[in-house]
Amino acid sequence: MSDRAVPVGGPIMTRAFKILLAVGVLGLALTIWRFASGLGATTGLSDGYPWGLWIAFDVVTGTALACGGYAMAILVYILNKGRYHPLVRPAVLTSALGYSVAALAIMIDVGRPWFIYRIPIRVGQWNLNSALLEVALCVMAYVAVLWIELAPAFLEKLETSRSPFISRTAGTANKVINKGLIWILALGMLLPTMHQSSLGTVMLLAGPKLHPLWRTPLVPLLFLLSCIAMGYAVVVMESTLSSRAFRRASESRMLASVSVAMVPLLFGYVILRILDVALRGDLGLVFAFDQYSLWFLLELALFLIPAFMLLSSRRRSNPAQLFRAAMLMILGGALYRFDTYLVAFRPGQNWSYFPAVPEILITVGIVAAEIMVYLIIVKRFPILSGAAPSA
Repeated sequence: MSDRAVPVGGPIMTRAFKILLAVGVLGLALTIWRFASGLGATTGLSDGYPWGLWIAFDVVTGTALACGGYAMAILVYILNKGRYHPLVRPAVLTSALGYSVAALAIMIDVGRPWFIYRIPIRVGQWNLNSALLEVALCVMAYVAVLWIELAPAFLEKLETSRSPFISRTAGTANKVINKGLIWILALGMLLPTMHQSSLGTVMLLAGPKLHPLWRTPLVPLLFLLSCIAMGYAVVVMESTLSSRAFRRASESRMLASVSVAMVPLLFGYVILRILDVALRGDLGLVFAFDQYSLWFLLELALFLIPAFMLLSSRRRSNPAQLFRAAMLMILGGALYRFDTYLVAFRPGQNWSYFPAVPEILITVGIVAAEIMVYLIIVKRFPILSGAAPSA
């Protein structure tokens, strides 16, 4: 398989794309209704549960799923495994789309999103003790960094323009970005390290309202480790699905090699989680077999099963087994985040939360829009390696 990234080509308005478009339009219509009617009329949120599906899934889980670029940057640029470079650009694209979607979800979720622009410019009003301030600033900056990292793919396409001015300008811009790439990559490593751990720190502020199995000073580290595991898993999922959907050469050998890095990460996460609970004297809660105990045990199982699966080189070399392991890792990380932000959060006996239908449909619409943008970009710009352009 060629390492050179090329556009996939092919028509945009396929049957699947039209279905996604219909779902996206429905989500857009409901989003307009949300702004017209307010959060109270369109969500299941309350004073007890000030955040729900849009934060737990679109932001907290969505940004972790979008850590493929971060995970591959660790492997390629920090550990100097250059042979995995063909996996970087697709990973950065999924990260850019995922973080952009998270930023959109935040704007839908907050009461007055038109004031969000004040966050980066009202420096004198910053609360420097706020974990949410760090998350907001880092996410805003990281969205910009990801699209800058991805810019060479768009500029390479523009360099082939018939217009000499556009071609020359794109070539100059590409050279400028490549010269500053080391600083862009440094920011791309720093920012997710900061805000992924801070997403865990936010829930420490809940104090006794958070169940003891999830209330730990190590929650920032656990959020960081799990997001790296989810990032690697998303790289496997994206490569497998795109290879099949676009009839590309399989990247199974590279993915099998990448999955070796997942094994110590998964075992380390589980061991850390168990030791933390034991040293805090809460091990009895694990065997209480109430709803919290069962969710906790399911979390561990979803991390342990793929860890044991990937111990075998034979299973790692099997694309189907590798894909199953990746999906289990994604489910495990997503469940940990949902448990921390919603299931284990107990504001009081008189409060309950379940997402309203508009919340669910808006989330589905956002995901549909993300997939549509992904399809447009990979079909028209050089993102995927080894994809033969259409005739």
